[in-house]
Amino acid sequence: MNFKTHILLYLPYKAPFLFVDDILECNEGYIKGTYTFPKDSYFYKGHFKQKPVTPGVLLTECAAQICLACYGIYKLNDLAHSPDIAMTSNQMEYFKISYPEEKLIVTGTEIYFRFNKLKMAVEIRNENDERIAKGEISGMIINSKSNG
Repeated sequence: MNFKTHILLYLPYKAPFLFVDDILECNEGYIKGTYTFPKDSYFYKGHFKQKPVTPGVLLTECAAQICLACYGIYKLNDLAHSPDIAMTSNQMEYFKISYPEEKLIVTGTEIYFRFNKLKMAVEIRNENDERIAKGEISGMIINSKSNG
């Protein structure tokens, strides 16, 4: 099992709140992952009822899971313990609507990681390389073994 696949096993999420399908790249300063929101996801029934679209808050959560949680696990380089992860702030801009079954490609570039705070520049694109959203996401990454 490669390191990128191994990261997914240590995420503190599970369905229906897991928004990571794959990690395509992960190295110092950069991560790239994918997720496709299934068309039968519960929230599409009411957002919007005539033509479902993916809520921006879930696009942001998807970016946070890939760029904070997955990259944070990589950054701590300790797969024996799952880190506690909490998003502390985000600033996202949305450029295009995302529809059900649209494969999203999420990239993150590290801005800084100090005092256990991680800040990432993130971008979400679809398979046609159209920008869906971009912004910055910050969070606290705490190695659980250090919490006693």
